[in-house]
Amino acid sequence: MSMRFGVIGAGKIGAIRIATIKAHPEIEFAAVYDQSKDVAERAAAGTGAKVCLDVATLLDCNLDAVFVSTPHFAHRDLCIAAFEAGLHVLCEKPLANTVEDAAAIVDAAKKADRVLALGFNLRYYPMVKFARQAVDDGLIGNISHIRVLGGHNGIHNFGHDWEYKMPESGGGAMMDIGIHMTDLARHFLGEITSVYGSMSESVWHVPGSEDNAVAVFKNPQGIVASYQTTWSEWRGYKTHVEIYGDNGMVRAAYAPMENLLITNATKGKTRRVRKLHLDVMLREKFLGWKTTTFQSFQEELADFVKMIGGDYNVRLADGHAGLRAIEISEAVRSSSRTGQPVELPNIGDMYR
Repeated sequence: MSMRFGVIGAGKIGAIRIATIKAHPEIEFAAVYDQSKDVAERAAAGTGAKVCLDVATLLDCNLDAVFVSTPHFAHRDLCIAAFEAGLHVLCEKPLANTVEDAAAIVDAAKKADRVLALGFNLRYYPMVKFARQAVDDGLIGNISHIRVLGGHNGIHNFGHDWEYKMPESGGGAMMDIGIHMTDLARHFLGEITSVYGSMSESVWHVPGSEDNAVAVFKNPQGIVASYQTTWSEWRGYKTHVEIYGDNGMVRAAYAPMENLLITNATKGKTRRVRKLHLDVMLREKFLGWKTTTFQSFQEELADFVKMIGGDYNVRLADGHAGLRAIEISEAVRSSSRTGQPVELPNIGDMYR
């Protein structure tokens, strides 16, 4: 199956998306649009891709699908336009900067009967895949609770105001690194239907943009996840997911990338396995973090192609995952204001 893909937004992340398209043997990089014509021309150089001066021109290039790799406050109009043109969409996270816009995108995908996938690429990081396999293989028993944390050391990491200032950002840490952790909590816990949390703006003092948030998530079976995201993780970029079962636990951490697996915890012969992902650590040391992002994007693209072909048994996040992540973030804000838990409906997977 040969397909034609376009890319809307050819900046730092869009450029990595383009590299994955070029590396795929069955996909043609057919068209690109960026607000900067120079950026688009550099992205298209030597590829034969058409440099489009506006989005409408790109959507008229006989494409099968597009990547939307723009600031998230622009996602609604771009995604809806792509669906109306009959195209499948893989959109970067977060899906939008409001619940209303995210819901509108999901509705447009359903109306057009097209695939909407989300770039929650941490699902594809080797330490998360290791943890998922351990859970699926029953090595830790039945899940009893989960812990997730994601943070970095502040707003100086951002290159643009829209990445952290309201209203364009849609929020603070929860819409930044925290949106990944929300998705990973749901990835392991299943649907999240109850949220109780608190947030603050006491470190960076950006109005409407929380620099710290903590919460308890609960699924319909009553299994809980403790959640924390922060812009005051002074050690630098850190994420971890810990899944506890009735017979052990597994931890996935980054950076550096490592796993800890404890099994037979209740049988008197506890076994510990620590896995250091030395290949990733060395590659990132010499070639940088983008190499790991590229690898995860390649796997996302392969699953996106499967979804377009009707195979939804994939790791890739769908539109409901994108919508629910924003709904959960907004629920934490609401709970923080009222001091009360927020109940959410069970929306499940979008295509299964």
